[in-house]
Amino acid sequence: MGMATDKLTFKPKLRVINDDQIRQIHYATLEVLERTGVKMTHPRGLEILSGAGCRVEGDRVRIPAWLVEDAIQKSPSRVVLGNRRGERTVFLEGDKSYFGPSLDCIDYMDPRTHQRSRYTSEHVREVAALCDALPNFPWYMIIGMADDVPPDLADRIVARNTMTYCEKPLVFCCKDTNSAKDVYEMALLLCGGKENFDKAPYIVHYSEPISPLVYYDPAVDKLLFCAENRIPLINFPAPQASGSCPATFAGAVVQSSAESLSGLVLHQLANPGAPFIYGAFTTVMDMQTSVFSYGANEMSLMTGALAQMAQYYQIPIFGTAGATDSKFCDAQAGAEAAFEILASAAVGSNLVHDCAGWMDHGSLVSPEFMVLAHEIVDMARHFMEGIEVSEETLAVDIIDKVGPGGHYLQEKHTKNHFRKVKYSRIFERMFYDEWEKAGSVKFEERLQQVTLEKMEHRPEELDADVVKTLDEMQAGWK
Repeated sequence: MGMATDKLTFKPKLRVINDDQIRQIHYATLEVLERTGVKMTHPRGLEILSGAGCRVEGDRVRIPAWLVEDAIQKSPSRVVLGNRRGERTVFLEGDKSYFGPSLDCIDYMDPRTHQRSRYTSEHVREVAALCDALPNFPWYMIIGMADDVPPDLADRIVARNTMTYCEKPLVFCCKDTNSAKDVYEMALLLCGGKENFDKAPYIVHYSEPISPLVYYDPAVDKLLFCAENRIPLINFPAPQASGSCPATFAGAVVQSSAESLSGLVLHQLANPGAPFIYGAFTTVMDMQTSVFSYGANEMSLMTGALAQMAQYYQIPIFGTAGATDSKFCDAQAGAEAAFEILASAAVGSNLVHDCAGWMDHGSLVSPEFMVLAHEIVDMARHFMEGIEVSEETLAVDIIDKVGPGGHYLQEKHTKNHFRKVKYSRIFERMFYDEWEKAGSVKFEERLQQVTLEKMEHRPEELDADVVKTLDEMQAGWK
């Protein structure tokens, strides 16, 4: 060709704040923690923080800037997760993004009948198996609250069902440390013991400070338990602009960051170097409805800012994308999910939740929406690969060979490269007459068909001895 061209790649990138704004947000965060602090009543937590140099006055803890920055330095810059076979599959580092489904919905939309009902243990099993079948979701969460089991046992029964029907790394939440211990014991059993777990943690615990700036005792208990056992911890407040955090987006980001980093300080004091994941579910209060919006584009804006703060701190982040305020798998749901997913991928959020079923502002699981969000994630992943520039892809020689007025259909170059185009079973591109001849199948019908096919999947069954041990564990739960 006469020109030497190395292979050049570029990952598309989005920034919502610049370097000066990042520094301003950081210093404002330090000021909030040093001047305002957080509320905490947990005796051991207060003892640890006071002994490390925090000003503790009653239940108010003020954290000096140097202690926050010391915790940031000690926290790992990467966290690697593994599946139940011990394979390292999720690498939370830099701007790599891994999308997965969300947790704790109370209702279920049946893809067969499109009837809404309370979420049950059977739904847990169905949705976990569906997630196992969807390759663009390399991790998952516990999905929903089982309405058909005793409330005091529900968190552990749901965790058991999800780990049985999906082999991927699990993000779980639970009501107290006893539950966290039981889930941890199940994880150790399934992944082959603590040595394997430490090489590639199979579970991640999700915990929330209460906005604004409050830690309740059970959350501190779980935070310390995770730090001591090196269970990766997501410390993830959910502030609502105009309600539980400032109405300004910058103020909401500052408070969100302060809430997450305050937990990091205690976490790293308890066990320096224990794996920690930063972030916040920062969105708006819809002043027309008062709902905590899951589809607001402002949520993506603030999530993007927090992702950039995480990259500045070199700490992995738990992001949010793929949710909707819609009650149905309709145009609103698709538009909100697509906007959020592409924004999160382009800004480089790491562990991105809500891409499967969080509808009706966090109350409804829909397997069809999970499959749709999975398709959108694949589109975003394809887009984020960018355009490879090399001597082969610039194609100057083949352009010259075909010349003006020719075509490329029979060229070897075309055969070598056309499969890099993404094709979908859900989004069709037929001419209208061909679409009619094929049965006039509409989008929602194709989505339902693909969803029901995917729901036939089941992972490899657990050994009988493992199932027996799980039964024995469950019988001892209090």
